[in-house]
Amino acid sequence: RRVVLRNCGHIDPESIDDYIAVGGYRALEKVLLELSPEEVIEELDRSGLRGRGGAGFPTGRKWLYVRQAPGGKKYVICNADEGDPGAFMDRSLLESDPQSVLEGMAIAAYAVGAQQGYIYVRAEYPLAVLRLSHALQQARNEGKVGHHILGTKFSFEVTVKEGAGAFVCGEETALIASLEGRRGMPRLRPPFPAREGLWKAPTLINNVETFANVPWIMLTGADAFASVGTDTSKGTKVFALAGKVRRGGLVEVPMGTTIEEIVNDIGGGILDGHTFKAVQIGGPSGGCIPAALAHTSVDYESVTATGAIMGSGGLVVLDETTCMVDIARFFLSFTQNESCGKCMFCRVGTKRMLEILNQICAGRANGNALDILEELAHKVKAASLCGLGQTAPNPVLTTLRYFRDEYQAHIREKRCPAKQCRELVTFTILADKCVGCGGCPRVCPVGAISGEPEKIHVIDQAICIRCSRCVDACRFAAIEIE
Repeated sequence: RRVVLRNCGHIDPESIDDYIAVGGYRALEKVLLELSPEEVIEELDRSGLRGRGGAGFPTGRKWLYVRQAPGGKKYVICNADEGDPGAFMDRSLLESDPQSVLEGMAIAAYAVGAQQGYIYVRAEYPLAVLRLSHALQQARNEGKVGHHILGTKFSFEVTVKEGAGAFVCGEETALIASLEGRRGMPRLRPPFPAREGLWKAPTLINNVETFANVPWIMLTGADAFASVGTDTSKGTKVFALAGKVRRGGLVEVPMGTTIEEIVNDIGGGILDGHTFKAVQIGGPSGGCIPAALAHTSVDYESVTATGAIMGSGGLVVLDETTCMVDIARFFLSFTQNESCGKCMFCRVGTKRMLEILNQICAGRANGNALDILEELAHKVKAASLCGLGQTAPNPVLTTLRYFRDEYQAHIREKRCPAKQCRELVTFTILADKCVGCGGCPRVCPVGAISGEPEKIHVIDQAICIRCSRCVDACRFAAIEIE
């Protein structure tokens, strides 16, 4: 159900004429010529749009706070610092339909009383930066951005700011610090950016997907938007569908669509006849939802009830060959590496959690490892300063909640049920299947496999590094992983 992605693939992203031909900037014209700022905010609030950056805060309410905040100078910021591994929703929008984001920002600026806007975009998105800059110049030439827009008294200028790739700069106050030329580190809130943000002025911050929804709502009406989705989560949500699924890519579905529908009906099911095990939703800040809860609908309340969060829209599908302990370790290693180090619980707590996960995956953890890991996770979640630290334990807590037996197998039995943790698996050549073709010794990087031609080969377990190259090379399925 395309709302945000309505123009992606249908128009030339480098042509403002194409955007105008499909109704572009009609919403801005309607807003400037027919509605007061208060009426714009009221319409947006009535639509039920919630911020698509992850927290799901009501967008209309946030706009109202900035509108009511005292101060003559106000700012609008588009958060395009998309840092989740595997996520590409914002990138696709900026590359395919940049004018819709600019139009949404202009409407927001009119509503809250701002005259300057910034788009904070990752420098790792060179095509998005190029097309966004080109779109901005075209909008300026056509009088859609700049002074006295559409002949009115309203003026709004936009600047593109390239971020250096720090994941923590997706957090509002860290992003503001980076825009001001300081190190991207979060600060205590309150005061919230709506009252004291960029250069201590009231600042509205929404992400790319949120702004792209705004022109559609203003043109089509709040009721049309509110008719899609659930009672508390209106509209659609864009997901980057990836992992062990037949058809990956961007999907846009009405809020309330179930995980099962996304994976099976849209994604085409699991690859190579494997079994659906779980989805990892929300990126490093999200969590793992098991296949048993595949009936869960993708709305803010339902996803949060599982222990995960919606996040910005990453959705990684996992099958039975995925080790859930290793998945938790992967995402925690990302957030631990990306921690700005300002607060101790995030800086040290995530490091200690990662050490325990490494010990578990290596079969070196003792009996009380899970108790310590869980206690640390709850303390990091409760005591960290910003959203990075507060949500970093989510992958660990959700895998402990739904896949605790896998953790216990690693600790008590020194066994990885998914056969993925190298230190806990053994590669054995089956005598009844090996034909002595010599394929496996040729690919072994450490020379752990020996044997004469046309005779059974053997693996020296003391030398084997468990890289699994021999398994991939064997044409006779003669190598077993135990």
